Amino acid sequence: MSQVVFRNVVKSIFQQAGKYYAYQLKHCVNYCTRETKWKGNLSTMKLETPKFHSMFTPELKELISVFERHNYELRIAGGAVRDLLLDILPSDVDFATTATPDQMMQMFTKEGIRMFNEKGVKHGTVSVRINDKENFEVTTLRIDVVTDGRRAEVEYTKDWLIDANRRDLTINAMFLGFDGTVHDYFSGVQDLQNRKVQFVGDPKQRIQEDYLRILRYFRFYGRISESPDNHLPDTLKAIAENVGGLKCISGERIWTELKKILCGNHAADILPLMYDVGMPQYMGLPTSTNLDHFKTVCHNSEGLQPLPVTRMSALFNNEQEVYDMNERLKLSADELRLGLFIVENRHLPDGGNPIKFYKDLVCDSVGQQQKTTERICELMKYKSEGKLCADPSLWTPPPFPVRGADLLKCNVKKGPHLHLVLKELRNIWKESDFKMETAELLLRIEDILPTLPEFPSKKK
Repeated sequence: MSQVVFRNVVKSIFQQAGKYYAYQLKHCVNYCTRETKWKGNLSTMKLETPKFHSMFTPELKELISVFERHNYELRIAGGAVRDLLLDILPSDVDFATTATPDQMMQMFTKEGIRMFNEKGVKHGTVSVRINDKENFEVTTLRIDVVTDGRRAEVEYTKDWLIDANRRDLTINAMFLGFDGTVHDYFSGVQDLQNRKVQFVGDPKQRIQEDYLRILRYFRFYGRISESPDNHLPDTLKAIAENVGGLKCISGERIWTELKKILCGNHAADILPLMYDVGMPQYMGLPTSTNLDHFKTVCHNSEGLQPLPVTRMSALFNNEQEVYDMNERLKLSADELRLGLFIVENRHLPDGGNPIKFYKDLVCDSVGQQQKTTERICELMKYKSEGKLCADPSLWTPPPFPVRGADLLKCNVKKGPHLHLVLKELRNIWKESDFKMETAELLLRIEDILPTLPEFPSKKK
């Protein structure tokens, strides 16, 4: 081997070794920072409630026994623990384990348990279906090694404390053993008792790991806090300094969280606070709006179960702002149409006879009757007239008594003339408070025809 080749080989070896040790050093620093700065203090308590014991289906018992037979720890994690401590039966239960995904897959294969959703494995989650009745998702304890504000590169661990460190809020960082022992590293139980919402450790660091946590904070504040203004100053400061990170979060993820905030507790206070810390410009919401009007709409719709778009519509000054918002948040077609419908019709005259107002609106609306009725009900909630929703027959006009076939019998030509005559007859019917019948309306055709424009005949 020549000296030149030898030198190149040695140089390559040292370069690769340097990269390896740099990688290990980066991971070690990241790990040690978490270990020394946010150690946490484990406290435990026993949970013995009917809702907890009701979770033990034959399928869950089988899942537990599988992990016990293979000597891996398994616990309930996160939000389900929080809900059970609040005496709420969780609708979604996450499980955490010391087994790696590969170990779980080997274990479930040996036990003859069917696995599905292979995509979750790369994130540390193995999904199984037991007895062809119940699905479970089990995730390996993890360390977030590298984060970019949206996603994280993770490594697996067997340390429950380290996994608790990577979670967002203290109330979501608890684990529950199947003997009823709650494992609480960051005083989550106490925060629940005090109805306090705060991040695990440094709020700035937690937010920068995933900027969606800003919205999760406000969502859980609405769920947990009994007061609209019990925010920790350091938390609000960290949010205000990092709101720009929301621009890298997808609109769909933002909308998922925002919907829950809009219809949660304290929405009338949380949305203005979100404006104060500078969030709207990164969420597609208008930066200039009438927040007092928004609070009024929240009050109007209290207890009426409004859709999220119903309340959000109060933030828009015009229909263009609804379209601008949709470019960012990607609403469903029905959600977008509802927002446009409310913004278009909320300024029509109030008072006098609301029944007549809504009858006219039904008459003028195009589309399926059911969708029209649903949108009008949401408009009623918006305008503090939600009690009318209970009996749509009060404000639903009778079927329009004239059909196209009736006009053809009166020698009205097919095409534009026929549609214009129908439209004019509908307006006359509406002005009669929907009382004119077919024969009366057909007599008005002779008055309408001379007022119609001429349409060129089609060339053959």
